[in-house]
Amino acid sequence: MKKNLIAVLFLALFSSGMLSGQELANFSFGRGPRVASPVIQGDSVTFSLSADYATVVQLQGNWLQGMTPMRKSNGVWSVRLPLPAPEIYTYNFVVDGVSVNDPLNVMVQRDGNRYLSMLYVDGERSANYKEANHRGSVSHVWYDSKILGINRRLTVYTPYGYEANPKQKYPVLYLLHGAGGDEEAWSSMGRAAQILDNLIEQGKAVPMIVVMPNGNPGQQAAQTLSLPESNTNFRDPSMSNAYPRSLAEEIVPFIEKNFRAIPKKSSRAIAGLSMGGGHTITTSLLYPSMFDYICPLSMGTQDTPEINSQFAALKKAGFKLYWVGCGDSDFLFNNAKTLDSVLSKNNIEHTFFVSDGGHTWPNWRLYLNTFAPLLFK
Repeated sequence: MKKNLIAVLFLALFSSGMLSGQELANFSFGRGPRVASPVIQGDSVTFSLSADYATVVQLQGNWLQGMTPMRKSNGVWSVRLPLPAPEIYTYNFVVDGVSVNDPLNVMVQRDGNRYLSMLYVDGERSANYKEANHRGSVSHVWYDSKILGINRRLTVYTPYGYEANPKQKYPVLYLLHGAGGDEEAWSSMGRAAQILDNLIEQGKAVPMIVVMPNGNPGQQAAQTLSLPESNTNFRDPSMSNAYPRSLAEEIVPFIEKNFRAIPKKSSRAIAGLSMGGGHTITTSLLYPSMFDYICPLSMGTQDTPEINSQFAALKKAGFKLYWVGCGDSDFLFNNAKTLDSVLSKNNIEHTFFVSDGGHTWPNWRLYLNTFAPLLFK
């Protein structure tokens, strides 16, 4: 009886110690030294990797120039660096020429087909990128697209209180990703939910629904779902602007039917980065009476008679905000300056927000954090 009791107690203690990790095959049970990574101390941050077998280990980060060598001591490779400015950064280790994520860091972001370890540096710039006290919900919903010929997935953010207030309706921001991204990009890399949660909680932004579609017309959903892609030739003239048409003619009606969205132009906004910025410009010009708030990011246009005619029609239809954001070292900065010029030439009131830096997520998070408080007011 005592032996059985001891065995049960041992099993209980063993199980409680493994609650943070359920599949036993994933654990080394103490092999190698215990280390933590990354560790922020004052104005420095230390990255560590237990890899006694390795001969060369380097750190690669999106705030660093090139790769930084790491040194080994007692089987642990580490490097201590000055803490970068408040922001969200991504990094990985390069172990004997092979890129690997930090196995000690549970914070990761997916950018296209890459998963990257994440370093969060707290401060004024990044304050709205962490979790708020009152959090909205992020869900995935499916809609049928006759224009694209497939069933497709959307990511939808609903603000805190949405479920508790069944009679309240909300304005909608349609937030579009760039090339290489998908319907999860803005919630993973962009911290869209956290930014909206914080802005709404602070009273700086109106509670709103945010719809994040998949802008790759041949995809049913993010490639992580391993769903087959459409064989449709979207370069065929008959498929011209297929995705912008699907956005305006299918996604907007779907959202307004299935969510408590206010079905008015004054309650619709569209914004997007890079490729999504192009979709933002195109959709707003093809459907000038659909959106009152238009925010292309890191994207521009050409100065052609057709474009000027379309912008004249947009001006005639009217809108409340045209907000352009781009980094001064972005490879599309000249295109953004052309868009600014075309808008000015057509006497279209707008904002041209120029930031430091290039074609990067730190800028796109900054832009969302900046223009979201201007919507629906």
